[in-house]
Amino acid sequence: MGRVISIDYGKKRTGIAATDPLQLIVNGLASLDTPDVFGFLEDYIGKEEVSRIIIGYPFFHEVYNQAFKKEIDDFIEGVRKRFSWIPVDLHDESFTSQRAKSVILAAGVKKKRRRDKKLVDKMSAVIILQEYLGHI
Repeated sequence: MGRVISIDYGKKRTGIAATDPLQLIVNGLASLDTPDVFGFLEDYIGKEEVSRIIIGYPFFHEVYNQAFKKEIDDFIEGVRKRFSWIPVDLHDESFTSQRAKSVILAAGVKKKRRRDKKLVDKMSAVIILQEYLGHI
């Protein structure tokens, strides 16, 4: 059994999370500048066995404009082409950023650290993956 990774795609930054090899525990891996995501994925997948990729997708969000939805669709297509041997699933990412902020606050993270948008992106990827796996 390989790891499952999730991606919370953003225009500027993208959060990535992964399970352990037994798919029991979810950990935030990284929050990267979006142009660096494919390089990170190639390195990670080259070192770890990955059995599935989950990408957060705004299924029900009217807020997203069509240009951004096209950008996400293009990203998904790029992932599917580059890693064609790994199944890719989409999971609703509605309100994950707000929920990530709540989790970070509840965890007692100091105010200065809570302002770090990279932490929110990574936590959003964790939430997407936990929901997908049915852990929450």
